[in-house]
Amino acid sequence: MILHVVTDFSTQGGAQAMLARLLSHSGERAVVVALTEVSDRCRAMAGNEKVEYISLRARSPLSFPRAIWQIARLIRTHKPDVVLCWMYHAMVVGLIARVLSLRHVPVIWTVRQALDDPAAFTRSTRIAVRLSQKLSRYCDGIIYNSTRALEQHGKYGFAQNNTSVVPNGFLLPHAPTPRPGPARVVGLAARFHPQKDFETFFRAFAIARQTFPDLTARLAGDGVTSENEALLALMAQAGIPEDSVTLCGDLHDMTAFYNSIDLLVLSSRTEGFPNVIAEAMSYGRPVVTTDVGDAAKIAGDIGYVVAARDTEGLGQALTDAANWSADAYAQRSVAARDRIASQYSLAAIAASYDAVLFGTTPKAGTSTAPHTG
Repeated sequence: MILHVVTDFSTQGGAQAMLARLLSHSGERAVVVALTEVSDRCRAMAGNEKVEYISLRARSPLSFPRAIWQIARLIRTHKPDVVLCWMYHAMVVGLIARVLSLRHVPVIWTVRQALDDPAAFTRSTRIAVRLSQKLSRYCDGIIYNSTRALEQHGKYGFAQNNTSVVPNGFLLPHAPTPRPGPARVVGLAARFHPQKDFETFFRAFAIARQTFPDLTARLAGDGVTSENEALLALMAQAGIPEDSVTLCGDLHDMTAFYNSIDLLVLSSRTEGFPNVIAEAMSYGRPVVTTDVGDAAKIAGDIGYVVAARDTEGLGQALTDAANWSADAYAQRSVAARDRIASQYSLAAIAASYDAVLFGTTPKAGTSTAPHTG
């Protein structure tokens, strides 16, 4: 049995989505402890009745001591085979809780973030990163979801023994709606946060619209609504007409969103393994992305990759993508879906997690990449 400790299990972020997929795939008994909240949406994503969920509602550092003692009691009570910690705050809390539990259960960390631009992190996250670096030699292993994250954390000072790279896994949608091309509807799915760099996206989108004025955008994510004055200000500063952008807000089901766009754009300043790229590609949507985390590795040659915060480069990439013929777009669409099916299937990734956690032998074609420093 696995005891999962996760910073939050109430949103549709990359870590939450991957944990939910693993829970749904395994069908085994597990306990998920969220430092903050567990939402009905995440429970539904997991769809596993054998999972017990616990919300500790530890929303500030002052509440962490209580959370640590609660997790220590859970370790003593449930006697898990392994404690798997998701994201920096949970990594720190879970490791300390194991010590206080007085049980010799392995603690494995999963790092979901690269360090392309630590300045984009909140102060609390920056503190958690520093604490994790100091404590990393005491955990029993670290799973990174991107090779760039492994390399960057190693340079930052994280312990490099017993590390592995296991990318995120995906179930391909059964029958995505095909798009005829050329690419005229651009999609961006991200919460409104400096890390996602909406400012660069809007300015790049404005550049592409100079050549293709019929280009429109659909945006989805937490805080991506017409009530967000900061978001509207960024659009106005870039000179983008409001009627060229649809603000969809935080969507529980992304299927309709992916089916409604021609091209997925990621403008982030930092990522680990950006789920949204692989998800969009699984629907047959080519991508334009900044070179953060393993974005370039996921995308391959299906679309374009530019430097983070490069407004001109991103604008030119959007223009070039909009200039694809219908036939060229169709070819890239098929290639995008095939790439995810061949390299990031959920079954293979789940086997890779088992290989790391329990020492099993993954089947041929799985993605575990051990690294011993």
